[in-house]
Amino acid sequence: MARRNGVMSDRLKMELAEELGVADIVRREGGFGSVSSRDCGNLVRLAIERAERSMV
Repeated sequence: MARRNGVMSDRLKMELAEELGVADIVRREGGFGSVSSRDCGNLVRLAIERAERSMV
């Protein structure tokens, strides 16, 4: 499966990670690779919710 880079800005990802409380893991490990699949799914859910709110 091809990866699509640049769909979400790094700033937005970190903002969402802060909101979910996983930003410390991202900073400590140097990326999102150590964040659980559940938390990554929650990041995507939050991003979608924000996008939907901005469309209204």
